[in-house]
This record gives sequence, C-alpha cells and structure tokens, in this order.
Amino acid sequence: MSRVFIYDTTLRDGAQTEGISYSVSDKLLIARKLDFLGVDFIEGGWPGSNPKDLEFFHKLKVEKLKTSRLVAFGSTRRKGRTPSKDPIVRALVDAGTEYITIFGKSWDLHVNQVLKVSLDENLKMISDTVRYLCKRGKRVFFDAEHFFDGYRDNAEYALKTLEAALSAGAETVVMCDTNGGTLTSDISRIVAEVKQQTTKAKLGIHTHNDNGMAVANSVTAVQAGCVQVQGTINGYGERCGNADLCAIIPSLVLRLNSECSCGKRLRELTEVSRYVSEVSNMKQQDNQPYVGSSAFSHKAGVHINAMLKTPRSYEHIDPETVGNKRKFLSSELAGKTGILQKAGEISCQLEKDGKNTKKLHQLVQRMELDGYQFEAAGASLELVLRKSLGRYRKFFNLEGFRVIVERRSDGRLISEATIKVNVNGVDEHTASEGDGPVNALDNALRKALMDFYPELGDMHLSDFKVRVIDSKAGTAAKVRVFIESQDKKRSWWTLGVSENIIQASWQALVDSVEYKLLQEREEKKINE
Repeated sequence: MSRVFIYDTTLRDGAQTEGISYSVSDKLLIARKLDFLGVDFIEGGWPGSNPKDLEFFHKLKVEKLKTSRLVAFGSTRRKGRTPSKDPIVRALVDAGTEYITIFGKSWDLHVNQVLKVSLDENLKMISDTVRYLCKRGKRVFFDAEHFFDGYRDNAEYALKTLEAALSAGAETVVMCDTNGGTLTSDISRIVAEVKQQTTKAKLGIHTHNDNGMAVANSVTAVQAGCVQVQGTINGYGERCGNADLCAIIPSLVLRLNSECSCGKRLRELTEVSRYVSEVSNMKQQDNQPYVGSSAFSHKAGVHINAMLKTPRSYEHIDPETVGNKRKFLSSELAGKTGILQKAGEISCQLEKDGKNTKKLHQLVQRMELDGYQFEAAGASLELVLRKSLGRYRKFFNLEGFRVIVERRSDGRLISEATIKVNVNGVDEHTASEGDGPVNALDNALRKALMDFYPELGDMHLSDFKVRVIDSKAGTAAKVRVFIESQDKKRSWWTLGVSENIIQASWQALVDSVEYKLLQEREEKKINE
C-alpha cells in the first residue's frame, strides 16, 4: 500500500464558499473534528490577511491538536521586497506553526499579466520565500497555482517553478488545478510526466470542481504518483467548490488500498461530514457520495428486492464502512417489499402476500395519489404503519386551535397561535407567539404538552418546506408541507397534505411530536 497524506483546507478554501462565514469559534470546532478524523494536515487560514485568522492561530498555540498538524498559508514575497521586509511572510513565521504552505505563480500568463514581473523575478520570489522560511526552521509546502494551465502553455517554465521551490528546501510541491477545468486524462498524463522529470520530489494535488471532475482528478493524480491530496470536507470552496475529501478518502482507502491516517476513523466520516455542514450552516446534499442521506437509499421495488437478497447487487460498499445507513424508501414504486422492510423496522413481521401487507400497500398508494410523499418523510410513514397495525398510542387529542397574523401600525407582523389539547382527560389551553404562523403553532403545541412530556424540551424544528402539488389550481391547490425536527440524538422528517397550508403544517407538526414521544417510549422499553 502507498502512503497518502490528507491535507484539509476547509478552514481556508472552504471558507470562501458563498454563504459561509466562519467565526473563530466555528474554525476551532471544525479543527477539532478534523483532528478527531485524523487528517494529516489542517490548513488553518492566512494569518497575514485578517485578524480572525491571527486569533485562530493564537488560540491553537495554547490548545494543541492531537493527531493533525496545523499549517499556515500565504503567498510568496511581493515584488521589490525581501522576505524579511514583507509583513505577509513575517506573519507566517509569527503564526507559530511547524508547517507553512506558500503559493506562487506557475503559469506564465499570470506572471506577465497579473503579477506583471519577469519570469526570472517570479522564480526568485518563490525560492527566496521558501529558503527564508526553511532557514527559520519551518517545513514548507509549495502550491504551484494554475499549474496545469501553465504546463499546457509553457511546460518548461511551469516545471522551473517546482524546481525553484524544491531547490530552496520545499518538502512537497503541489500541482494546482486552480481554474478547475482540466480533464482527468490530462491530469493523469501531466502528473506522470512531472513525476518522471522530478523523480525524487514529493508531489501533491489540489483540484477545483469547475468541470465536475475534482474528485476523479485527485484520485487519478494519486494513481499517477502524488502522495499528498488537498481538499475540503463536503467539497466546500469558491465557485463550484474544491475536491470533496468525503469522497476522496474512502476511494483511496477502499478502492486503491492506500495507507491513509483517516482510514482508521473511516466509520466516523459521515458524522464528520454532517457536523461540518452544521457548523458551516449549510444544508448537506442528500445525494453526496458515501456520506449523503440518499447515498444508500433504494426506492424501486426491483432494487429493494435484490438488495434484501444480496446487498452487493446495488451497493458498491457496505454503508456502515463510512458510518452511513441503508434506507429502503416506501412509495408506489417500491411495491410490497418496501412495506415489508419498514414493518420489520418496527418489529412487525408480515408475509409478502398476506392480507395486512396488501392492505398497507394499497393505503400507501392511495395516500401518495392524494399528494403524500413518504420516501422523504419516513417518520410519518412509520406512524401510518403503526396506526394500521395496531401498534400506535395516541399521546393527546386536539380540541382546537386558532392562528392570528396581525400587522401592526409600525409594520411589524405578529403571529399568535392558541391551542387546546386533552392529555389523559386533562385539558390544556395555551397561547404562544412565533416567527410566522407555523412557528407559533409549534411553540404553542409543545408549550401545551411540556408538563406532560418534558422530553419535548430538547426537540426543535430545523427545516420547513412547502410544495404546491397542483399548480394549475392556483391558490386553491393542495400543498405538501415537510418538516424536519431534531433533538440531541436524531433528526426526522414528517409531512402533511391539505388545501390549507396551516392544516398541512399542523399535520406535519403533530407527526413530528408524536414520533419524538414514540421513540422515547421505545427507548425506555429497551432500557428497562
């Protein structure tokens, strides 16, 4: 097995994603999680560019990482200055990290038209900076920016930039596909050619995803000779993003049999991916390879039937290998197999051709014809099955609710919900305000039930979606409301369907609360 070093740049490149703005606290949380995963290098940011990154490096001087090595990132010295007189270079030294990554131009177009210096001066900027840092005890990586574009236009000069960094003491030279437009076949060819001409050099790869090939380009670069792979968790990054380490790491370990420090924690990969998306305030892509919630979901009846017999028939790996889970989605396309599987999850064994199975299948088909979509709301489907199979306990009865939306003279919109429920013969009548009518209903319902079910205190609504089912009907059309709820242990989706958006929302809210209470009851039984 070949040793491949994982270099994470989520805190620098990933922070350039549209919609992401990390606080120092956010960066510390992610750094600790990356350290837990076991990545070799964590690029913490550019200490010479902003106070936030300076503070981050200062805090990690005190709080040491356990497995990963922190890297400061910056540019070569500017033209007309020596490294010792360049404040950006001095800030890199002051960051206090053992490792520093320097980026420099390797495309003559950038040297001539962007930096506006001579080709020789650019080489001196690279070598001077690397040599200065090495003399101060730093271990240096060199990122050859725009390397593949530069190699295509002027291969001789692009190679000279690598040689300038290596001769000055750089440990690894990293070829960057900065514009993200290089084809995988070209990556393979160019890396192999560079490897042949720099036989003793350690090579790295840094790709962007502008042509949708960043992961493939990174993996093929390793096959061609690279020993360091740079990328971000979930592929975060500017424009179309960087190479996604959540796809690269398992591909290297499981497909190329590469030795990788993260391989020991591969089962934590899905949890790390979702943790970083949560801290980044970004919704995770359901269809993300390996770690997405749909990565191992099966809907078609033929697929589910085959999966129950031989999982390898429709899965390239066991989902538990990366900490994910297999899901069988129930819908009109899934046939009876999906119903049988879901029933099995609630410890109810049904016969494929049995009367109950046929009844449940027909019920699901009728409800989906009315607009329900259970594949995206497994919690609501479980409640439907439990009610039909006599495995359901009603936790409360609704006596009525009222929602008021008032626009005040100062322009403020006030939403208030009043609700009356009955729990075990006891009436509870409460009211609550909220940020909109659905939030007000949610607050009022949980407020009414809190004395009876205090476990609802750690539950909250985390997402809300509305879909018009028949747009031709205009404002009289049915709507489908999805609600995602979560607590400290899990998250779950429920849904409601109605011509009235408040009623549809109410259905989804009730399901979310009942599912929470049901799970708590089941866990209590197991613990007893």
